[in-house]
Formats: sequence, C-alpha cells, structure tokens
Amino acid sequence: VIATMRNVGRSEALAAAAGPALGRTLEIKQLDVCDEGSIHACLDSIPGRHVDILVSNAGVGMAGPLECQSLAAMQSLMDTNFFGLVRLVKEVLPDMKRRRGGHIVVISSIMGLQGIVFNDIYSASKFAVEGFCESLVVQALRFNVAISLVEPGPVMTEFETKLYEEAERADYSRTDPETAEIFTKLYLRNSRDVFTSLGQTPEDIAEHTLRVIEAARPPFRHQTNVAYTPMAALKHADPSGALITDAFYKLVFKYDAVLRFGLRAIRLLRWKAQKVKAGARLLGFK
Repeated sequence: VIATMRNVGRSEALAAAAGPALGRTLEIKQLDVCDEGSIHACLDSIPGRHVDILVSNAGVGMAGPLECQSLAAMQSLMDTNFFGLVRLVKEVLPDMKRRRGGHIVVISSIMGLQGIVFNDIYSASKFAVEGFCESLVVQALRFNVAISLVEPGPVMTEFETKLYEEAERADYSRTDPETAEIFTKLYLRNSRDVFTSLGQTPEDIAEHTLRVIEAARPPFRHQTNVAYTPMAALKHADPSGALITDAFYKLVFKYDAVLRFGLRAIRLLRWKAQKVKAGARLLGFK
C-alpha cells in the first residue's frame, strides 16, 4: 500500500497510525495532484508503474455567498477536486487497460448528486467528478477496469472544522446584507447541527471504502450515509426539479426550526445508541 501526501513533512500522524506496517506493507510518498511532475515522479518510483487500486481522495472545500468568492479561488478548487482526479486517472488507466484489470475508487460527495445552498463551487466540482466517472465507466468496463464513486455526506474532520471557522471570520461586504445574514445566521448554524447530528467519522468512510474495494462486483456508486438516500431519491422522482427545490426552500426558509429540532433529536438517539454499543462491548458482546 502506498499512501501519498502533498507535504510529507506532515506525515507524523499517519506514520504513527501505521505502526509496524510502515516500511513493510505501507510506504508514504509525495504526490501533489495539481502537479503533473509530482504525479509522474511518484508513479515512476513504483515498479512497472503497476497500480492495482487507485483511491483518489484529494479535495478542498469552499462555502459562502458566490459574490464573495474570487475566481482564482474557484479555479484552484476545480484544479484540485476535478482536474487532480483527471490527472491521476490519465496516468494509471492506460496500464490498467493493458493488463485488463484494476479498480479506480473516487471519494466524491453527496453534493455531486444534489447541490446544497452556499456550496455552489464545491458542488460543481463534485458534479464534474460524477459526470467524468459516469462517462468513463462504460469504456473502463470493456477493459475489466472498475470505477467506484464513494459518496459521503458530512464528515467530521479537521478539514471541515477549518472551513467553517474561516467562513465565520470572512468578509461578506461584497454581497448584500440579506444574503450575508442568511449565510452567517442561518446556514452556518444549521450546518453545525447537520454535522453534529448526521456527520460520520473518517474511520466510517474508510470502512465503507474498504467494503467497496473488497466487493466481488464493486458498485459504481456507494452512498455512505443512509440519511441522505431520500434526498437523492426525491431528486430523481421529479425530473423537472421542482419537488427537490421546493423541499429545500421550505427546509431552509420556512421550517428551519423544525429541521434543527429533528437534527437534535437524531443526535440524542445516536448518542444513546453509542452508549448501548459501548456497554455491549464492555460485557463482551460484539
């Protein structure tokens, strides 16, 4: 297994988690998905450039009113989230096709299926990822190469915490006061409730990814959070888009108090379930 990082100087936590596997069954290499030279150097260091399974997980986030985002920041996000994946696939796919075997696993997002308010550019990057893979999968299957999209909802990571801390401190003078208030007073508050009530841990996503990799017939799409399945179904139930748009509008602007109450009830139920599981483990039950 080869784990890659843009900055290997920050690999201490990964090395500690790897333990005795580091240097035996796990290597850490430098790779920047925005730098073709870095990608080439990493792959050239692998004997025969032989990659059986590629897991593409590089990504950056962006949330806030569109008027407050610079075009340069938007382009940088697309360069990482979308073109970073394209660069990797361009490098590993030819050899997989020659060998007629391989598996490309892409960590996408539920926001690649349904756009979420104030996540315009991030959602666009994930829609691009989904469209790219959906177009490529048929050709890849001809060569016995599997492509899988893992689609998490909210994940509780340092990445997300930093994103929302920056959003709280940002300058919203380039948008109108009403939009700024909707984002700072409504969106950020509800987002915190969503993350604490429905969020998964990185370990959860890793377990789901492993299931996809180990599947006898890997799925093309795999959603990690069943709480978001109705949202995806609602979108496909009405091709005009009116149903899902109306539902989101009412959740955000009319029934936000009901939404928060429901999320807090879910958080309480999850907390109780975790206590029951912990108790069962103490008693020796699996």
